[in-house]
Amino acid sequence: MASSSSLLSQTTFSPFLTNKTRKSSHCFSLITTASITNPSLPGRRLRAAVIGGGPAGSSAAEALATGGIETFLIERSPWTAKPCGGAIPLCMLEEFSIPLHLIDRHVTKMKIISPSNLTVDFGSKTLKPHESIPMLRREVLDSFLRSRAESCGAQVIHGLVTDVEVPSSHTAPYFIHHTIDNTRKTLAVDVVIGADGANSRVAKSIKAGNYRCAIAFQERIKLPDHKMDYYKDLAEMYVGNDVSPDFYGWVFPKCDHVAVGTGTVCGKRDIKGYQRRMRERVKHKINGGKVIKVEAHPIPEHPRPMRVLGRVALVGDAAGYVTKCSGEGIYFAAKSGRMCGEAIVKASEGGEKMINEDDLKREYLKVWDDNYKTTFRFLDILQSVFYANNASREALVELCGDEYVQRMTFDSYLYKTLAQPNAIEHVKLLFKTVGTLMRSNILRREMEIFKF
Repeated sequence: MASSSSLLSQTTFSPFLTNKTRKSSHCFSLITTASITNPSLPGRRLRAAVIGGGPAGSSAAEALATGGIETFLIERSPWTAKPCGGAIPLCMLEEFSIPLHLIDRHVTKMKIISPSNLTVDFGSKTLKPHESIPMLRREVLDSFLRSRAESCGAQVIHGLVTDVEVPSSHTAPYFIHHTIDNTRKTLAVDVVIGADGANSRVAKSIKAGNYRCAIAFQERIKLPDHKMDYYKDLAEMYVGNDVSPDFYGWVFPKCDHVAVGTGTVCGKRDIKGYQRRMRERVKHKINGGKVIKVEAHPIPEHPRPMRVLGRVALVGDAAGYVTKCSGEGIYFAAKSGRMCGEAIVKASEGGEKMINEDDLKREYLKVWDDNYKTTFRFLDILQSVFYANNASREALVELCGDEYVQRMTFDSYLYKTLAQPNAIEHVKLLFKTVGTLMRSNILRREMEIFKF
C-alpha cells in the first residue's frame, strides 16, 4: 500500500488505493502541472485500465500489455455474453489469430427471406471454394481473447466498475472505483479505455453524450439432429414489419443449437412480439426444439457524440461502432480496441511517457474515422432506403439475387476492404435498383387500394 507521501510523486504512485490514501492524494492533483510535451515516467510504466472484457476490451488490453503498458482489464461478468449472431468476417481469423477450433460452423449458404416469403440464396453460387462465414459463440470468443490478453501481461480483474473519477489535472491519475465480491476497491491509472458496452459507465463519467440504441433479443434453441442438420452450413435472415420494423430477424447455426432472434430501434417495447412472429416464420424448421437460453441486450445505432476526452477513449459498443443494415459489431469492436491500444503504446513511446487528449485524437480517433467513417455512413444510407417499409424490403431481397451484388457484398464483408467496382456493372445495378424500388412501391400502393 502506498503512503500519502509517495502519492505526491508522479513517478511512484501505487495503482491500488484505499479511500483514506485516495483522499490524501488530492494534493497530487494540485501540484501537478501540464507540460507542453509529454513528461517521462521514470521508475514506472504508463498505467491503463480497460473497462469491459469483450472483443474490444480484450483486444485493447492485449495491445497495451504487449506494448509495455501496465494494463488492468476489468470485466464484471466473465461467464456471460451478450446476445449476438456470432458471425465474423473471414479476414478476422488471420488478423486476430483466431484458432479454428473456436468456430462452431463455417456457413457457405445464406437465405434471405422477404416479407412475402420470396427466398433468395445468397452465396451458394458466389462464394469461392475457400470462402465461408465463420460462426461462433461470444462466450467462447470472449473467454479466449481475455485469456490471451492475460498471457501477454494484462492483469484481469473480475469486478464491477461503479464510478470513474476524472482528475482536474492533465497528469493526475484517474480513480477507478469498483467492487470485488462486494468489497469496494479503488485503482489509480493514467489512461482509461471504455469497452463496457452500450450502457457504458465510462462514457457517462466523461459525459460522452447519448445515442439511440437498438434492442437485440435472441433465443438459443436446441433442435433434433435431423433439423439441426438442415442448418449445418446455412444461415437465414428474415425481413418484414412482422419481425422488425427497422432491422431483421435471424437464424444462425451454433455448435449444437441455433440462435433465433431479432432486433429493433423504434419498436423496443414490442420486441417480444416481434420475436414471437419471428418464431412463427420459422416454426416448421424449429418444431421440436428446446429453448436453452434467452438473451436481450442494447446495441448502439450510431457513434457517440464524443469518443475521446482527456486520457479516456471509448471503443466497441461503448463508442457506437456497430454498423447499420447488417448489425455487425464483433470485428469493429476488436479492431477499435486494438487500434486504440496501439495508439496509446505509440504515443507513450512504449509506456515511458504520459499521453494526452491530442495523442488519442491523432493516433486513434483520426485513424479510425479515416478508415471506417465512410463505411458506416454508406450502411446507414442503405438501411434508410431498404428498411423503410415492406415494399423496400421486397426490393432489397430481389436485388440480393444479383450475382454482382453478392460478389461485391462478400468481398467487402469477408475481407473488410472496399471492393473494386466494375463501372458497367455499377451502372446496370443503379438502373436495376431504381426499377426494383419503383416496382415494389407501385405494388405496395396497389395492395393498399385493394385492401379497402
